[in-house]
Amino acid sequence: MAEKLNVALLYGGRSVEHEISVRSAKNVATYIDRESFNVTLIGISKTGSWFLNAFIDDKIESGTPISIQLDAHSQYFIKRSDDTHIKVDVVFPILHGTDGEDGSIQGLFKSMNLPVVGSGVLGSAISMDKIISKKILKEGGVPVANYLAFNRSQKEEITFEKVVNELGLPFMVKSAALGSSVGVSMVKSENDFKTALEDSFRYDQNIILEEFVKGRELECAVIGNEQLKASFPGEIIMIKDYDFYTYEAKYEDEDAIEIKLPAEVDAETTEKIRQNSMKAYQALRCEDFARVDLFLKEDGSIIVNEINTIPGFTSASMFPMMWQQMGMTYTELISELIHLCLQRFNTSKDLETDYDVGN
Repeated sequence: MAEKLNVALLYGGRSVEHEISVRSAKNVATYIDRESFNVTLIGISKTGSWFLNAFIDDKIESGTPISIQLDAHSQYFIKRSDDTHIKVDVVFPILHGTDGEDGSIQGLFKSMNLPVVGSGVLGSAISMDKIISKKILKEGGVPVANYLAFNRSQKEEITFEKVVNELGLPFMVKSAALGSSVGVSMVKSENDFKTALEDSFRYDQNIILEEFVKGRELECAVIGNEQLKASFPGEIIMIKDYDFYTYEAKYEDEDAIEIKLPAEVDAETTEKIRQNSMKAYQALRCEDFARVDLFLKEDGSIIVNEINTIPGFTSASMFPMMWQQMGMTYTELISELIHLCLQRFNTSKDLETDYDVGN
């Protein structure tokens, strides 16, 4: 029997999406194949301290404080109470948003030569930044909404009239590098404008203002590296009077939405959605897995909204549900993501890291 792999699940983190990360990690810990993997639960507090935990809840700091051995040839965590070494073969970050989905954690473990499930430093960073990702997608021929971008230093230059002339009404105001609809507002009139700007600048130095896209809200799950697989799209249907898919509608109001799996779209449109999703995934250098969010407009055109490189794994999350609809169980999906990570990591070992001038 093959030796079990030691998987470290990371969750929590210094992010406004901390609570969602905890919920996602609970599901992954529940469904991961315990016959194939030993699981180490590592919670990161809202202040950035790391703790070894016996089970997952929001009391992360009640665990045992740990450190990391910073050595690319001997990778393990250390219990600071007694210097016990905790061996790790692969890291599975279930960290949404800041420090977890933006390339920071990925860079830390890359320097330690530890395989990390999901996109690497580059793919994580550019996918997380709504401004940079839209520029790259547009350059790559992927359809995106019209937008304007501003830094906090340009705050006084942002006028309601200028935005309306460029984007029309209503329009969306978003923090550039957050998820779960945090820091997102819809502006319907000049009365909403200043409040929307202040809210987005609370969370980020950069904000993006986008035209409001009237259309059906669809999602598509993609997994793979050299060979990609895309799910059939799912649809999120608002059945309550929300202006858009807000944080409350996503995570707090169980009756806010209806999920259609698969979405009721014709075969040609389904294939366009899948192809655009894989094209976006490749353009942003995603690895292992991601969820692509799209709009299907009334005229049949498709707009790619954004990519989430660590999509939610909660009981209400679309990513695992879309693969379940494709015939892959939750447990099989988690195992597939870990194996994709390890295959990619092993392939990368063939790359030279030393240059001999003499040869």
